[in-house]
Amino acid sequence: MSDSSVTVSRTVAAPVETVWDVATDLEAMPGTMSAIARVEVLTGGDPFDVGTRWRETRVMMRREATEEMTVTHAERPSSYTVEADNHGVHYVSTFTFTPLDAVRTEVTLTFSGEPTKPQNPLARAMGRFGLKMVKRELEKDLTDLAAAAEAAARRG
Repeated sequence: MSDSSVTVSRTVAAPVETVWDVATDLEAMPGTMSAIARVEVLTGGDPFDVGTRWRETRVMMRREATEEMTVTHAERPSSYTVEADNHGVHYVSTFTFTPLDAVRTEVTLTFSGEPTKPQNPLARAMGRFGLKMVKRELEKDLTDLAAAAEAAARRG
């Protein structure tokens, strides 16, 4: 892991297909992830695949931030990668779904941000500080995803 990436994992008590379906249901995302206020699907989405694009508005530190996301890799039900560019940084998020058995899935999320233009030393230092906050946010996302997928699995 480079100093500009964060990886978090969580075991979810739901089959891998169920976890995939919940994680890729863009229309339901504001109800699934507590940090996501709005999602506007721009292209694709059903089925979720390479080229699917959406605008996602998140609340971070009591402020809204909107990013345009694009799926650059999708392999149902094992992994997908989403990329975005904003404020001189290229962001990459990769979700990996590993079945542990018929009813449990390990979800791993790796997030990285690489500057696309030179940054001063203060910006680089703030970036490292920001990664700690990002890790907390990603852990919360996985907690929310687990709760939604486990509820969906119980409903059958």
